[in-house]
Amino acid sequence: MTTVVNPAVRRHLMLAKLETFSEAELFTSVADPDMDWLTRAATARTFTRGQVIVPSSHRDEIVYWLKRGHVEIARPGAGGAVVTALEPGTLFGHMPLLGMSMSGLQAAALTDCSILVLDRVALENVLAERCHLALKFLDIVGRRLVEAEARLEDITFKSIPGRLASLLLRLAPNIDGRVQGYTHQDLAEMIGTYRETTTQTLNQFKHKGMVDIGRKRIDIRDREGLRRLAEQ
Repeated sequence: MTTVVNPAVRRHLMLAKLETFSEAELFTSVADPDMDWLTRAATARTFTRGQVIVPSSHRDEIVYWLKRGHVEIARPGAGGAVVTALEPGTLFGHMPLLGMSMSGLQAAALTDCSILVLDRVALENVLAERCHLALKFLDIVGRRLVEAEARLEDITFKSIPGRLASLLLRLAPNIDGRVQGYTHQDLAEMIGTYRETTTQTLNQFKHKGMVDIGRKRIDIRDREGLRRLAEQ
């Protein structure tokens, strides 16, 4: 088994954190009465295009619930990299209670945005009143931690083809098998390697009939073949 260690590994750790808090699953299956409690506890705010929502120096424990518009998560400063763009329905912010961290990252409005803002005290009050909701949050955060450990295990013990196969299967769990919206650079950072290596590995997968490749699109053609590679 081959392990490649380079500066992109640190970026992968940051992306793993990002995946933990960029899931709207925390709220998607919340019952209507609980949703009413959450929205009453939150403060509605609007941000104009280009406005910084969360500066990189921000340490207050706040979660932002994106209702309308798009938000960019990036590393600020010269040569700072864009990590991802968030869609409506996404949670982001800094709140260890929910397994969220934005250490060294900045959030800015890509378009005009409507956002609900929930601080730690407000959220704790809701969870204290709705214990079943607290259990749901605990279950989801726990599963996210298990998944993050699995990703780190991939980096430590798997070859680059194994890492990439495992990542593609995670990003395309549905039967249609389409991974969309990620550049080769994005994928490289998520598995802790270089873009050129990722492109070369994807081309190998394509040559073997495992995937088809388009612009920011990868269609899985041989899911079982990728699974065998990921499990090696």
